[in-house]
Amino acid sequence: MSDELSALVEEATKKSGLVWVNGQAVWHAWVDGALVLVGGPGEQPLPGLSEGGTATVVVRSRDKGGRLVSWQGAVSLLAPGGEPWTAAAAELKTKRLNSPDGEAITGRWARECALYRLTPLGVPAEHPGAMPDVSGAAAPVPTPATTRRPIPAGLPRLLARRRRV
Repeated sequence: MSDELSALVEEATKKSGLVWVNGQAVWHAWVDGALVLVGGPGEQPLPGLSEGGTATVVVRSRDKGGRLVSWQGAVSLLAPGGEPWTAAAAELKTKRLNSPDGEAITGRWARECALYRLTPLGVPAEHPGAMPDVSGAAAPVPTPATTRRPIPAGLPRLLARRRRV
């Protein structure tokens, strides 16, 4: 991966408060060149990470809110108590909002949760200058339910009367 793309992946991921991992929106931290996540009881669900392998990470732009970069990451489980786990837990602790445990959160994470490290692999699939032509939005599920109907004839008069009172 070029230095420019590496810098883009790192800066965009660091600055974004939320990323999508395998289609799931998650909060995260960036530690030592990799994305770190915590999941388990009382924390966010992380589908597909327990199997290891790779995961797709989509990062949005803080300015526009749209997709900025999409990259593949090698998934590894961090062992509780080790130096990588301690560094990741310390950084994630600062990002965790409304923790029910307060300062004891890292102890609960060590006992009940899993911390994952996603290390970027290869060239990002999507980045400025290499974005797909399609939106990537999922098509709505077909349903007979609808809320689009003509408004009742008397509604404009009723609303106008409410404004005058």
